[in-house]
Amino acid sequence: MALASFRVCCLLGILAFGISSYAAEDLAGQVDQARLEQAETDVDNWLTYGRTWAEQRYSPLDQINSDNISNLSLAWAFELDTNRGQEATPIVVDGVMYFSTAWSKVVALDAATGRLLWQYDPEVDGAKAVHACCDVVNRGVAVWKGRVFVGTIDGRLIAVDAKTGKEIWDVVTVDQSKPYTITMAPRVVKDKVIIGNSGAELGVRGYVSAYDTGTGELVWRFYTVPGNPADGPDGAASDDVLARLAAPTWYGEWWKLGGGGTVWDSVVYDAEFDQLIIGIGNGSPWNHQYRSEGKGDNLFLSSILAVNPDTGAYKWHYQANPGESWDFTNTQQITLADLTIDGVPRKVLMQAPKNGFFYVLDRSNGKLISAEPYVYQNWAKRIDKKTGRPVERPEARYKDKPFLGQPSGIGAHAWMPMSYSPDTGLVYIPAMTFPLAYAHNDNFVVHEGRWNTGVNFLDPPEMPGLPKDLAARKKAVAAMRKGELIAWDPIKQEARWKVRRGWPWNGGTLATGGNLVFQGTAHGHFEAYTADRGEKIWSFQTHRGIVAGPIGYRVNGEQYIAVLAGYGGSMGMATRTPFEKRKMPNGIMVAFKLGGEADMPDYTPELLDPPAPSDESFTDAQREAGRKEYMQFCAICHTGPVNPDLRRSMFLSDAEGWESVVLGGAFEANGMASFANYLTEEEAQAIRAYVNSQAVTLLESGATDVKGR
Repeated sequence: MALASFRVCCLLGILAFGISSYAAEDLAGQVDQARLEQAETDVDNWLTYGRTWAEQRYSPLDQINSDNISNLSLAWAFELDTNRGQEATPIVVDGVMYFSTAWSKVVALDAATGRLLWQYDPEVDGAKAVHACCDVVNRGVAVWKGRVFVGTIDGRLIAVDAKTGKEIWDVVTVDQSKPYTITMAPRVVKDKVIIGNSGAELGVRGYVSAYDTGTGELVWRFYTVPGNPADGPDGAASDDVLARLAAPTWYGEWWKLGGGGTVWDSVVYDAEFDQLIIGIGNGSPWNHQYRSEGKGDNLFLSSILAVNPDTGAYKWHYQANPGESWDFTNTQQITLADLTIDGVPRKVLMQAPKNGFFYVLDRSNGKLISAEPYVYQNWAKRIDKKTGRPVERPEARYKDKPFLGQPSGIGAHAWMPMSYSPDTGLVYIPAMTFPLAYAHNDNFVVHEGRWNTGVNFLDPPEMPGLPKDLAARKKAVAAMRKGELIAWDPIKQEARWKVRRGWPWNGGTLATGGNLVFQGTAHGHFEAYTADRGEKIWSFQTHRGIVAGPIGYRVNGEQYIAVLAGYGGSMGMATRTPFEKRKMPNGIMVAFKLGGEADMPDYTPELLDPPAPSDESFTDAQREAGRKEYMQFCAICHTGPVNPDLRRSMFLSDAEGWESVVLGGAFEANGMASFANYLTEEEAQAIRAYVNSQAVTLLESGATDVKGR
C-alpha cells in the first residue's frame, strides 16, 4: 500500500489526543443496523453519508448557534496530497473521522485534533482518469462493524479495517474494459454494502449492486435499463421488471452505447417501508433521437426507483423526465421526511434534481404529491399532477433548431448535498443557473470510451430577449450564470429566502439545531447563515473552492463543524473560471469549534505559468482541424482551473514532447492517458497548432498576470 504524503496542522498536541474518545481503538468503526436505526438520537456522531438513513443532513447540536457564532474559529486543519476535486462528506464514529479523497484514497483522523491515525491508497491506475466524466473525485465512505468501505475510480469496492486501514477485501464491480468509474459514497444496510457506478456520457449500462459486507460476495444486482435483447436475461433482480415495464419503452439499438442510467450518487434506505430508494441518471447518448429513435420513455432513466434491500426486487418507480434528452438526472440527493400536507401527515421523499423542479413524492408508493420550479426553467410548462409527467415545451427537444436550455446538463442542482431542518421546515438547496445551447448533431460519430452525447453545444442562438450581435449575446448569456442558496418550503413549494452567488459551483449545505445553515463557496469562503432568515453571520476563508457537504459532530462535550475544501468536479475541469488566476492549492479538511486556536497552513498563491506559444508557422487548415479535435477530446478536461491549461504548456514548442504526452501516455500516472486509439500523429499536431493559436491570443491580450487569494 503506497502512502501519500499528507501534512497536518493543528495546535492541539499529544495531551489533547490522549483524552480524545479514540482511546477505545479496539472498538473502531462499530456501526451496525441497530445503531443506524437510532442515529437520529445519536447526536455526537455522523454515522452515514447524510448523518441518518433519512439523509436530512441536519445536526441537532446547538452548542454553536446564531448567538455565539462569532466565537467560532479553527480547531484544526489537515492538508491533503492533491489539488484535484474534493467532494467527500466525512463520517464520524466515536471520535474518529473517516473520509475519502480524490483518487479514491481513505484517511482516518482523530476528530478532536486532526491527528492522522492511518491512510489507505488503493493505487488506482492514473490513466483511468480519462473515463471520469467529472474529475477523479470521491464522495465518501461507509463504516460498518469495524470496516470502512470505499468505491474506486477504476470500479472496485474495497473494505479496510477501521482500526488500522489494512485492506480486508477488494472486488471489481464493473467490466473494467468499459468506461465505468465509481465516485459515489457506498451505503450499508442489513450487512449489505450498496454501490453503483458512473460513465453514462461515455457509453455504459447502469446498475446498482449489493455486496456482502463480510465477504465481498455479490448478493444482488439491478440493471436500470434493458440490455441487448439478443443476449437474453441478465440473471439479475431486474430481469422481470425490465422485460415487463422497461423494454417496451426503448427503440432502435440503444444497447450499443449502453443506454446509460447510471446510479452515481443517491441511495437511501427507508426503514419504515423496508426499501432502498435509488436515484437514476441520464441516457447514453444524451440525445433521445439517437439513443431511442426519438421514441419511448426509456425506463428507468431519470427516475427514482424503490427496491427490496434484501433481494433487489422492484417495488415502484417515478420517472421525472420520460425520454430524457438533456442530461437531466435524478441522482441528486433524496431526503426522507414526515410532512403534514393539506392537514394530512405524509411519509414523503424530497428531491431537487437537475431539471429545476422540486419534487415531493409519497414514498410508500412513489406517487407524485407536488412539483414546482425552484429556479427559472424553460423546458416544461408544468408537471401534470394527475399523471406525474412533465408537460414539455416542444422546442426543448432541439429537433429542428437549437434550444437555449435552462437548466442545462450542469443542473439547477448537481450532486452537492442539500439539507432539511425540521426546526424551520425548510430545505436548503445549493442551486445554480447555467444556460446551455443544445443542437441536434447531424454528424454524430461514436468515439468509444469518450464523451458521446449526440449533441452540438453551440454559441447561444438568436432568440427573444437576447442581443442580435453574437459577442453581445454570449456576454449576456454568461451574465446569467449564478449560484444561489435557496431556503425552500417543501409544503408551500416556494422559496422562503435566497442568497445570490456570483458563480454556480458552490458547496453542499448543513442545517443545525443552532438555527444555522453552513455552506462553502467556489471562492473558498465557508459561511454560516441564520436558518430562519438567511442572514449571513460568519465566514472563514480556506483559500480553496469548496464543493463538498459540511457535517456537525461532538467529541468530549465540544461541538465541531467540519468541511473538506478543494475545488474540482465537472465545472472545475470543463468551465473557464474567470476568478481563478492561480495554480490550484492542495485540498484541506478543516474543523471548527468555539474558541478554536489553530492556524491554517501557510499559503502563498502560486502563479500560473505564462503562455508559451511556439514561433512555428501553422496553416489555417491545421488550426481548424485541431480545433475540432480539441473540442471533441480535450476541452472537457482542460478548460477549467483544475487540470493544466494547455495554452501554458511547455510542450507547445516541442512537437516530439507533445506527442509523447498525447499519444505516448508519458503522464498517465497523473491522469493524462494516451489518446493513440483516437488520434493520429497528424491530428495530435493539429491540436497543438490550435492550442498554440490560443496561447498567442492570450499572450497578446495581456491577460497573463496572476492574482491569488
